[in-house]
Amino acid sequence: MDSRLNYFGNALAAKVLKHINSASKVVSDSGLPAATQELVKIRASQINGCGFCTDMHTKDAVAAGETPVRLNLVAAWREATVFTEAERAALELAEQGTRIADAAGGVTDEAWANAAKHYDEDQLVALISLIAVINSYNRINVINQQPAGSYQPGQFG
Repeated sequence: MDSRLNYFGNALAAKVLKHINSASKVVSDSGLPAATQELVKIRASQINGCGFCTDMHTKDAVAAGETPVRLNLVAAWREATVFTEAERAALELAEQGTRIADAAGGVTDEAWANAAKHYDEDQLVALISLIAVINSYNRINVINQQPAGSYQPGQFG
């Protein structure tokens, strides 16, 4: 399978990605726990059907020490006992924030309040921003049909 175009080799795309990557770096350097960040990126990528990002973030999570059991259960996190209450709140916010078009009201007050119980204001800003950024990456890769499977941890940074 080939992508529709060589997005990563295009000069204009490089300019766009420079800014998205810069926003991503701000989030990754925030006080939001790294494990939570990877779980959110994986879950949004699963929902969006982005194989490229799902491949990347599961491999990055493994390289960072995440367990196979937790990674295998991200898609079924509601029924899983391996996630903390804070991670569950972040996953719920990620799901609702990713599925905005599917819900007339957007993110529920309940989901927001639950996240706010576990994260301070800066962490909430990082979480909102992370959800927005991963959805941007997902859309670029899904539209371009970017193939998945060949990513190596650390490949882009």
